[in-house]
Amino acid sequence: MDRVAEPELMLDDEQVRAYAAADFSEPNARFVTLVGERLVDLPSRGRALDLGCGPADLTIRLARALPEWTIDGIDGSEPMLALGRSAVAGAGLETRVRLRQVLLPSVSLENRSYELVVSNSLLHHLDDPVILWGAIRTSVTHGGGALVMDLLRPASRDEAEALVATHAANELPILKRDFFNSLCAAYRLEEVRSQLTRAGLGHLQAEAVSDRHFAVFGRFD
Repeated sequence: MDRVAEPELMLDDEQVRAYAAADFSEPNARFVTLVGERLVDLPSRGRALDLGCGPADLTIRLARALPEWTIDGIDGSEPMLALGRSAVAGAGLETRVRLRQVLLPSVSLENRSYELVVSNSLLHHLDDPVILWGAIRTSVTHGGGALVMDLLRPASRDEAEALVATHAANELPILKRDFFNSLCAAYRLEEVRSQLTRAGLGHLQAEAVSDRHFAVFGRFD
């Protein structure tokens, strides 16, 4: 199945609310676990950056897993960030988690000041994947680490529909539609590895971590 691009930003209020209300606890918890497993020996305190933080569920989970860290979350969608700021306040994490609207690429990230950079489900929204890989390369400090997780494009539309039926059976129709479209817009593992090589990040590892997700991870010297 060829890739079918989808819009880079979620701006529609109904779409944003449905996404924020969806149950992503399993993949988001898996993401945090992967940070601990694939990036061992992270310092006890530091600064992290969440690229494409959306409504901040993952950002909050990461803040709880790294209680001495501060975390900046960025996203291009102000409606997403509004929900994220509310969630951060509800979690009592305003002193450690800051969310702001940033459209990539952004010169404000070119300072190599983060010990950890993460991103979940942003890559498949981007027609130019170098935008994400470049942001990571210019944001991670020497010795820091990065972990990206995203969807894998299935081989066919039938396989995409089967994944929706398996993992989103109880979600709203708009969420099922968006999940299907995201699967069709996702990249395959060999495409991701090629992107990393072109971006000068061939030292990062890429592997499948579920029936629908891959992870890219590694350190920066």
